[in-house]
Amino acid sequence: MATVAYAVVHTEPASVLLADDIELLHRVLALEVVARSDPTLLGSQAETIREALLEERWGDATVAWIRATGTGIDVHDGKSVYSHDDLPAELIGAQLQFTWLFAGAVAHRLETS
Repeated sequence: MATVAYAVVHTEPASVLLADDIELLHRVLALEVVARSDPTLLGSQAETIREALLEERWGDATVAWIRATGTGIDVHDGKSVYSHDDLPAELIGAQLQFTWLFAGAVAHRLETS
């Protein structure tokens, strides 16, 4: 099972960015969100953000961008991505019976049989 890192940028509408890992996600945010901003909207923070980007300080640039724009970003790491191989359709019934929700139901059925 693969994992991803993702960010939700709370613009209107919200943007969701996915990456293989958190380090790549920081670069994606820097390029796709921060660096593509209109500098006139960043006010006095524009130069600080430019410097942070040029020095590859992705987190500093993003934090300065958040402060300048007032736009929140939620970042999450290590979320599972399921494939058909991880959860084959022909085995879902068998897998369900071993979940917590069905544990009591199976015991109850055995008692009433």
